[in-house]
Order: sequence, then structure tokens, then C-alpha cells
Amino acid sequence: MFRAHSRRTRLAGIASYISVMCSHPILKPVSAGLYCENGGFYIDPVRPVERALITHGHSDHARPGHGAVLATQETLDIMRLRYGDNFAGSTQVISCGEEIRLKGVTARFHPAGHVLGSAQIAVTDGRTRIVASGDYKDAPDPTCAPFENVPCDIFITEATFGLPIFCHGDADGEIQKLLGSVALFPERAHLVGAYSLGKAQRVIALLRKAGYGAPIYLHGAMEKITRYYESRGIALGELRLVKGVKKSDLAGTITLAPPSAITDIWTRRFPDPVAAFASGWMRTRARARQKGIELPLVISDHADWDGLTATIAATGAGEIWVTHGQEDALVHWCQAKGLDARPLDLVGYGDEDDVVATDEGEGS
Repeated sequence: MFRAHSRRTRLAGIASYISVMCSHPILKPVSAGLYCENGGFYIDPVRPVERALITHGHSDHARPGHGAVLATQETLDIMRLRYGDNFAGSTQVISCGEEIRLKGVTARFHPAGHVLGSAQIAVTDGRTRIVASGDYKDAPDPTCAPFENVPCDIFITEATFGLPIFCHGDADGEIQKLLGSVALFPERAHLVGAYSLGKAQRVIALLRKAGYGAPIYLHGAMEKITRYYESRGIALGELRLVKGVKKSDLAGTITLAPPSAITDIWTRRFPDPVAAFASGWMRTRARARQKGIELPLVISDHADWDGLTATIAATGAGEIWVTHGQEDALVHWCQAKGLDARPLDLVGYGDEDDVVATDEGEGS
């Protein structure tokens, strides 16, 4: 009887602890996303809310229709480019490193290293600090501010590549692989699938860093965001739209396009195209074969397994909430290290798709 009673008590205590652990007064997961009750706002809500703090401009985090939006200038500009001037009732700019008081809490934005304007959001009530990372990477990227480690009590981490098999390696090495293929097949066009916000501009910047000086061609869906990057001082060299260029003139060139475009009929305008895809998912050969990719390029704007675990350790947080991705493996790793951890099971987040991107251009 004593042992049965002890087990019931222990299980009840665990259930109560888990409930408290992810229902902190500062932030708690609800159906719309992460909600700050003391501050009266949501972080990256998946449906329209009265007040939203947005980490970055990817469509699974930045949605239109909110009453008020607080974000970095770049994120607000990107939302405006994608959704139009009336994407929110009102907007307010906050810079990374800047602090703002929102009712009973203070919020501060910190660079996330994901894409241009991306930020982690630290929220504190003076006793506990919670950091919502949004999407992040700890690898060098010439097109955005580098990731900043923020000490905290609770760290909310993504887990897009939260399995030990995901090791992104050196992005510069992947660019050399692309350039090697271009040199080997001068009669063919190389089409690189890349998301229109962040990945495409990073690939272009890495090509320039590697000494590639020829014009780089763009699918029409890439133009607005890429030109915006240039307006923010990101040097990308000579860029041209594919539309109107003769098929024979595209031999030996590199073109950036949304992932969905590199294997559809749009590619018929290119001479014997090589389908390449820049993504962390290209680490798995089966994924590359499934998508019909001839030249997989392991270049990601998310942290890999080593990046995730190193970041978690560096924050000094004793409590880890894991969201959108391979949550179970990362939770297990945290628990093995003596950290309190659990998945948030938030719905509506994932790898940035290119639905918005293809809508932005005329498919050229």
C-alpha cells in the first residue's frame, strides 16, 4: 500500500510540475502561440491577435492581420513587402539591444543570426528571464547580424534539425561544390533552389565571397526581397532577372529560384539544367533523391544538432522548452544533461515554405 501510494503521489507531482513549467506567468503556450499574460502580447502568433511581437519575417512566424506589431525595422519592412502596407493595424520599430516596458514585463530584442532583421525576444518580470529564440543559427552569415547568446532562466529553442545526424558543416565548402559543378559543365545551367527570404541572399553573398563575379540570375519571385537586402547595404553584385534571356545565353550560369520552381516546367527555358537545392535537409540523401535534386547543397539558416546543444548549454538556462521540429531527441538530450525540458507542441511553425515566394513573382 505504501509503495502504491508513493507512486501515485509522485506521478501527480510530476504532472503538476509539467503544467507549471510550461504555464509560467511570463510566457505560456496557447493555441495562438506563446502568450505573455503579464504583458498582454503574443510572440509569433499563428492567428491574428491584438498585440504581436515578431521574431522575423518568414511566413510561419510573421502573419498579417494583427492589431499591433512590434518588430525590427527589417522584419516590418519584409512583412510590408510580402503582405502590403495594411498588414497590421499599427506597427512599432524596436532595434536589437533595445528594451521596452510592456505592462508588467520588460522585453528586449537580441540578434538571432537567422535572416536579415531576425531577433530573439527576452522577456523578464525582474525575477525570471525567458528567451524565445524564434529560428536561429550560430554559423557565420554575411547577410545578417550574428547570433547573440543571451543568459536566461528558461530558453525556448527551435528544433528544426534536432537530430544528431544533422551536421551542416562548412557553407563555403558547399559553395565550392557548386562552383566546381559550374566549371565541369559549362554547357549547362545551374538552378539553385533557395527560400526567397534569407537563404537566396546568403547563397549569393557566399558566391561573391568565393570570388564568383559573373551575373547571377533570379526567378521573378526573388527580386523584391533581394533588392530590399541591397537597400540595407548587403552587397550582392550584378543580379539579373531570367525573364527575356535567351536559352543559349543561360549556359554556364547560376540562377536562384524558389524550391518549387527548380523541378517544374519553368526549367525548360534553361539548357540542360542542373537542379541544386540549398538546405539543411540535403544532409539526407533520400530527401535529395525524393525531390529530384542532382546537386544537394547542405546550407541551412537553422542551427544544426551541435549548434542547438551548444547554444542551450551556453545560455545557462535550467529549463528548456523545445518547439517546432525534432523535439523529442533534443528534450532527451537536455534531460540527460540534468536540465528540465519538454516539448511545447505548438502547431503552425516549420521550415519556411515558398508559397509566399512564388506568389510574389510571375514565375520568371
